[in-house]
Amino acid sequence: MLKQKNCEHLESFEKKEPQSYQCEECVKIGGSWLHLRTCQACGVTLCCDSSPNRHASKHAADHGHPVAISAEPGENWAYCYMHRQLKML
Repeated sequence: MLKQKNCEHLESFEKKEPQSYQCEECVKIGGSWLHLRTCQACGVTLCCDSSPNRHASKHAADHGHPVAISAEPGENWAYCYMHRQLKML
């Protein structure tokens, strides 16, 4: 089986580390989150799709920022929302 090549977004981003360990949008509305993702275009940290408000994927769609990394301790991967691809870092 051939391994799928990563999309151009996962091959070209410069890693931005999380500056916060809370979802900025959930904090504004008093919401809660399960896991956090950090946008690699602007650095904002938002909640994952398993969280009630799914702010990270909404941000990717609304702003055209395709790549986010996990902001969870011990997790070292990036995800492209546009191409639905995961890359281990």
